[in-house]
Amino acid sequence: MLRVVIIGYGEMFTNLIAGTLDANCEIVGVFRNEMRKYHPLIRKIKDILNPSLDYNYIKSYNLPEIYANSVNSQKFKKRLLKLNPDIILIGSWGEKIKKEIYDLPKIATINAHPSLLPTYRGPNPYFWTIKNREQTSGVTFHLLDDGFDTGAILAQEEIKIYPSDTGKTLKERTVLTARGVVCELLKALREDIIIPLKQREDKASYFSHPSELELDFHKTAEENEAITRAIIPWGNAYFYHKNTPIAVLSAEIDETSNIKAKIGEIIDVSYKDKEISVLCANNKILKMKLELYKKIDRAFTKNYIKREMTIGDIIE
Repeated sequence: MLRVVIIGYGEMFTNLIAGTLDANCEIVGVFRNEMRKYHPLIRKIKDILNPSLDYNYIKSYNLPEIYANSVNSQKFKKRLLKLNPDIILIGSWGEKIKKEIYDLPKIATINAHPSLLPTYRGPNPYFWTIKNREQTSGVTFHLLDDGFDTGAILAQEEIKIYPSDTGKTLKERTVLTARGVVCELLKALREDIIIPLKQREDKASYFSHPSELELDFHKTAEENEAITRAIIPWGNAYFYHKNTPIAVLSAEIDETSNIKAKIGEIIDVSYKDKEISVLCANNKILKMKLELYKKIDRAFTKNYIKREMTIGDIIE
């Protein structure tokens, strides 16, 4: 039976735990992000008064936790040496893991990355694949090395991106797919020899944290609509109206053509529904549900739209 340590947080972390249990492997330790994020006393209080989903999931399976303040700490290293794992699995992590740590398992340290590597290396491929209007994404399990998402590939599975997908829905399907893939991968590592596939650097792409969230109506309606979906649930796309930042909660495209208006012109306003429609560069209309960007102002959104936004206004 393979001995596995799992590092991570969030849905990818919990689905790797589930997939490892599905494969009938022994989870000898888990290390959650809250261990390094909070002072031990604060974390203990939080675990009692406001436990996270990660904590509840770990406790529901009675999994042994590793106590340390960093995956690169000597305390973590000593614990790993005692646990003597065959495999370390990583499902979302903010630290660059040192070689002296990822070389410790008998077989390998394996990272789960939510894209079809070598494309979309880096954080949050969910956002970037939707923003760039890709038709497919995926999940990749690869060996950890000194680079960022550059290690040799052990397993991949493609995931279709639907026109209605948000970052949230794509992530939900990706982590569920990861559960099945890691289960089969662990079974294969237990029974067979897997030859890692080196990533092709000529096909590689890297994207940093989500950015470029300001809508530009001189671009197409499709480009703007994709941004509004891609950033959900981490935030909202936005634009400025008379120097006031406006958050876009959702958007849809109206195929109506031959509108006699300027690019960026408001052609319809509904303050009751908190919606406006704006003409984009390709002569298509983007209908948007809005909210004032600042939290303290959000209760006044309807009043702002009624008072300040009028048909014919140009959003630069």
